[in-house]
Amino acid sequence: MSNIAIIRHISNEGPGYLGQFLDVRKLPYQLIRVDTGESIPDSLAGFSAIVLMGGLMSVNDSLPWIADEITLIRKALDADMPVLGHCLGGQMIAKALGAQVSNNRVREFGWHRIQCRRKSDTDYWLDDLPDEFDAFHWHGETFALPRGAHHLFSNQWCENQGFSYGKSLALQCHIEMTEPMIRDWVAHAPAAELDGGPSTPFAETILRQTPGRLAAMQQNADILYERWLEGLTR
Repeated sequence: MSNIAIIRHISNEGPGYLGQFLDVRKLPYQLIRVDTGESIPDSLAGFSAIVLMGGLMSVNDSLPWIADEITLIRKALDADMPVLGHCLGGQMIAKALGAQVSNNRVREFGWHRIQCRRKSDTDYWLDDLPDEFDAFHWHGETFALPRGAHHLFSNQWCENQGFSYGKSLALQCHIEMTEPMIRDWVAHAPAAELDGGPSTPFAETILRQTPGRLAAMQQNADILYERWLEGLTR
C-alpha cells in the first residue's frame, strides 16, 4: 500500500490519535511538514490518500502554500482518492469544492457536543455512532456546505461540523486529539480566548473535562476513521 500523505500546517497540530490509529493497523504514512518549509506535493504519485491537519491560519490567507494545497486536494477529489480534513483541513476541502469559508458566529474552544444529521444519504458514515457525542473544538471560522456534499454533524455553536463528499470526510471539530495535545494547546492559548464564555470555557474547565471525554471521542474517531479507510478499497 502506498503512503497516506498527512499534511501538517503547524508543529503542534500533527496527526495525534490518527497517527496511533494508523500505526496499530500498520498503515504507512508520510508526514509533510509545511511548518518547517516542506513543499506541498505537486502530484498524487506514491500516495493512496490525503489527510489535512489543523492550523491557526485561515484558508483565506495569502500564504504561498495554500493554493498548492487546494490544487492537490482537487486532484485527489477528481481522482476519487479519499481525503480527510480536520478543522483547517476540513475548511481546505470545502474551499477546494468551491464553498465559502468565513467567520463563525462565535469562537468555539474546548469540549462541546455535536449531533449526527441522520438521513438515508448519511447512513454510511453515521452508522454505529451515537446520535450525539462530545468532540473537541478550536476554531473561529467555519465552512459552508459544498454543492454535492452530505451534511453529517452540527451543534449549537456551529451549524456545519462535518460533511462527506464521495469517499472524503471534512470535519470542523478535532477528533484527532490526544491528552498531551490538549494540554499543549490550552497552555499556549491566549487568556482572552478561553474567557469562560458558553463556547469558550476557561482553561481549567477544558482540562478537568478531558479525562472523562477523551476516550469516548477516540472510540467514535475509530468508527469515522475506519469508514474513511474503506474508501481505499471501495
